[in-house]
Amino acid sequence: MSALRNILIAILTISFFTFIAFFGRLPIFRNTPIGALHRVIWIYIPNGFSAIDRLICGGRLGSRLSRTGNYLLYDKHPGILIFFLGLVGICYILFLPAAWPHLSLVHHILITILSPQPFLLTYLCARSNPQLQIDTSNHADRMLDYPLDYVLYHPGRKCRTCKFEKPARSKHCSICKTCVARSDHHCVWVNNCVGRGNYKYFLALLLSMGVVISYGAYLSWYVLQPMIVTARARWRGRVRVKIPGPQSRMDHMLDVVSRFLDTLNLAIMVGGGKLAGVGLLAVLTAPLPFGLLLYHVYLIWVGTTTNESGKWDDWKEDMDDGVVFLGDLRGDRPTYTSYYRLSQDGMGVVNVPVQWPAVSKQILVRTRDGEPPRGLADHVNGIIVPNSWRRCWKLREVENLYDLGFSDTLTEILRN
Repeated sequence: MSALRNILIAILTISFFTFIAFFGRLPIFRNTPIGALHRVIWIYIPNGFSAIDRLICGGRLGSRLSRTGNYLLYDKHPGILIFFLGLVGICYILFLPAAWPHLSLVHHILITILSPQPFLLTYLCARSNPQLQIDTSNHADRMLDYPLDYVLYHPGRKCRTCKFEKPARSKHCSICKTCVARSDHHCVWVNNCVGRGNYKYFLALLLSMGVVISYGAYLSWYVLQPMIVTARARWRGRVRVKIPGPQSRMDHMLDVVSRFLDTLNLAIMVGGGKLAGVGLLAVLTAPLPFGLLLYHVYLIWVGTTTNESGKWDDWKEDMDDGVVFLGDLRGDRPTYTSYYRLSQDGMGVVNVPVQWPAVSKQILVRTRDGEPPRGLADHVNGIIVPNSWRRCWKLREVENLYDLGFSDTLTEILRN
């Protein structure tokens, strides 16, 4: 029983810190204990090792480890992708041959349909996508995807690396070394950025992984249950069972926990690592893809991305400091984007309308001194600047131009 307890503690600890290490930087966890633990893992502990290394080794060991860590974390390489697919493949190899003879034809068909999906969807997320990566050949098209909202994205801002004007909702990825259209985040599990063109496949990957892992946990219990019943019957035949007397609520809870641990111990005894071990791993990891999927469903519901949620959090912190001002745009608002196109007459500016169901009605600015903006020209970047500004304290006062409602935003993602 003590060995079983140690195995459970080890698996839960590894799963917990793996979740914190990879997902603790999400904006939703910024001011939570999970975000604090993420900073401890990635900032405070490395800084402490660096200080010790400078004191003992003059920084040589830290320099080598830093180069290795930078390559693993900030360079595009397939290491984590290979680990992810290898872990899934090993679980398949261990579990399916042991469970297959005990399953019906219906389960055989479902396994055949579900098993390849994580590999296929991972490939679709990881492959090069002309709609995802922005370069000179498709920059003009990407400029027409979304209008500027004058809150998160403003005209005239150029990527310092790619040297062209940044399309709305894009972001330069330092790992992929390119600008990404409708950038959500860089996912190390698929060794690629998630954005326009592959975001729908990423959502499908999370759903398929959650379904496959949960189905694997169910199959493990489906196969092990008869074995556990048989083993328990044999054990009861050898041991005199004591009939319990009246129990308090605490005694009942302890008895339930004890029965659960006994059942788990029997499952490991009769199923071994192939059936019980893989099933236990599935039970503990199934909440991870479903939790991340729910987070992205929330992002679709509010009409934003992971990258933009961080920007909105920055605005909220400035609003709490009282240095953010909101103004209503006056006059005709631009419904077009301008880009350079090489024509027969040479390079020229072309104004092309953006096909989007909403246009910007507000402009948001922050000031250093907490006073309303002063000295702005009447016309800035083709819009008429408001005469009056009002201090903005809440995000709900600001319109999100890209929030079309859950169904329309999901449709836009699926159709690109």
